[in-house]
Amino acid sequence: MKVAVIGGGIMGSGIAQLAAMAGHAVAIRDVGEAELGRARDAIESSLAKLCEKDRLSEAEADAARESLTFTTALDEAVGAADVVVEAVPELLEVKHQVLAEVVAAAPAGALLGTNTSQLSITSIGAALGDDASRLVGMHFFNPPVLMRLCELVRGLATADDALERAREFATGLGKTVVVCQKDSPGFITSRAYAILRLECLRMLEEGVATAEDIDTAMKLGFNFPMGPLELGDFNGLDTYLHAIESLERAHGDRFRPTVGLRNMVAAGHLGRKTGRGFYDYSEG
Repeated sequence: MKVAVIGGGIMGSGIAQLAAMAGHAVAIRDVGEAELGRARDAIESSLAKLCEKDRLSEAEADAARESLTFTTALDEAVGAADVVVEAVPELLEVKHQVLAEVVAAAPAGALLGTNTSQLSITSIGAALGDDASRLVGMHFFNPPVLMRLCELVRGLATADDALERAREFATGLGKTVVVCQKDSPGFITSRAYAILRLECLRMLEEGVATAEDIDTAMKLGFNFPMGPLELGDFNGLDTYLHAIESLERAHGDRFRPTVGLRNMVAAGHLGRKTGRGFYDYSEG
């Protein structure tokens, strides 16, 4: 199967690597050579770690590398694709523009997936006309290569056969699939986890416990692979703030961001990418 991934960031590169490891021919498209270089480096680093931990053989890693192509040309990426997964930033206008370009360049029968954790699939598909019927929300989790779940989301216009094709594709990548049948902001996972993460933020700001102890309690008490505060730093606190502001608009005050989180983002303390968030990364 030919797969195109649009956007080579953290999620896009991970989804592309996952598809390549599953035996698909994968094209990653991004806007510039610098972005593609970062995607290539991220995939290479991930493959090397999997080999080091004996989760992947060197032959399997080489096969995945050979299955990947990197391009800035949209036509080259999607022209013969069976599946296109859009993984650009969580901005509705950006997704509208990118998917409209994909529809114009990809085969008429290509499955369209949008990787989003909280944007309405119906709203994303609103710019696609009749092609919205083949658009499915495909919420992969970070890092896509390791996380077992893929949350599929049906938009108002999503056709039954598109949903089933998305299920088969995700299952073929080794994922367990759940389906959000109603296009509700936050879907199943982001909506539930956002409440827990906000309560952890409130406890931190109230001085109930340190960030380290809150994260340790969540990891050991509930078997989370990463603490909620640590996860915020990993993904970026600006990204987290944007997501819960969207949930607040959809579901009300119970998703209102804390003052502390707003202040951290305003101060540029965004987590790992800036060297400081809930934790200090200045010493590496």
